[in-house]
Amino acid sequence: MGEILEKIYGMTALGNFVENPSYIIMILLAFFLLYLGIKKEYEPLLLVPIAFGVLIANFPGGGMGVYAAVDTTVNGVLYHNAVTLSDGTIWSDANGIPYNIYEVGLPLIAHDLGIMNYLYYALIKSGLLPPIIFMGVGALTDFGPMLRNLKLAVFGAGAQFGIFAVLLVASQFFTMQEAGSLAIIGGADGPTAIFTTLKLAPHMLGPIAIAAYSYMALVPVIVPLVVKLTCSEKELKINMKEQDKKFPSKQEFKNMGVLKILFPIAVTTIVAIIVPDAVSLVGMLMFGNLIKEIGNNTSRLFNAASNGIMNAATIFLGLCVGATMTVDAFLNLKTIGIVAGGFLAFGFSIFGGILLVKIMNLFSKKKINPLIGATGLSAVPMASRVANDIALKYDSRNHVLNYCMSSNVAGVIGSAVAAGILISFLG
Repeated sequence: MGEILEKIYGMTALGNFVENPSYIIMILLAFFLLYLGIKKEYEPLLLVPIAFGVLIANFPGGGMGVYAAVDTTVNGVLYHNAVTLSDGTIWSDANGIPYNIYEVGLPLIAHDLGIMNYLYYALIKSGLLPPIIFMGVGALTDFGPMLRNLKLAVFGAGAQFGIFAVLLVASQFFTMQEAGSLAIIGGADGPTAIFTTLKLAPHMLGPIAIAAYSYMALVPVIVPLVVKLTCSEKELKINMKEQDKKFPSKQEFKNMGVLKILFPIAVTTIVAIIVPDAVSLVGMLMFGNLIKEIGNNTSRLFNAASNGIMNAATIFLGLCVGATMTVDAFLNLKTIGIVAGGFLAFGFSIFGGILLVKIMNLFSKKKINPLIGATGLSAVPMASRVANDIALKYDSRNHVLNYCMSSNVAGVIGSAVAAGILISFLG
């Protein structure tokens, strides 16, 4: 009887929890993320799959954790992109020679390392899903507010200040590739952060994805905090509609429908020439937007891109990213640095947009509410809604939502271009 009970105990994961309590910490983290996604409704479409990926990856013996490919030294010989398993052994063939993860077939990965590694290397590490999600984002984005207020679109570029400011600071503590992956969190765009990290520092994917989506979910907290620290009440009371009446715009578009169709084509062409490394994201973003704006002739493509394809991509992206957050990959000092650095990047990006507004107001008769600069992030449309709520607290007649959307949607393009620049220089 005792032997049977011992075998039953050995069959469970209880012994592993006793030997390494870190597993319990990761499972509790998964529970916390699930709570934020389900109860608090913080980015549930992505936070719930990511949290569940964390959960299933951290049960010992489950084989659902993703093994990162790194350069591994065995007996003095460097094996590029070999996989080190959780027990410290090197994934190798029958002769003990380490596999190169990029030279073996996907069926072997699925057989030896499990289904989650198969999905990760087929869909995530290949760089497939982030651009697919960007296509869906493009199909759901309306660039109309930005095109009607093109001058405000510049704040979508100004808000990328946090990315490059934190890059300089983080480079003192991380490699340049790791610093670039950390800094892109300031763009407030999950797929962009994931895509950039895959190119520059794939071993940091889990912590960076969690930090990026967590701070995106905390936009209602972070934006008001930065605004309160950097803006005066007088600035926040600037009424944009009154400014438009005093200083009417001379720019008029007679056919907005045609302009909306030409815009994604023109942006893709310009970005492809100037920053080719950004085409993967910007090109797919603009393609999704193009099939939306064409109308009935491409309605089936639009429905597929914005619903079925995007939803399926979101599920697998979340699960696979969560599965990279194993005990070895997450519980270390580097992760703490990522969380702290990501917060600074996010905060500095908001401040960068506000600062650009303040500078422009010094030289322009037509004043701009700094809340418009604060929404130069890629967190659409949450940042704009938060900024509008702040404006209404100071003046119940001051609706700035449409103005904020101008810089907000420009921030989507800005963060993707910033990612392309980082990949070009650091990749």
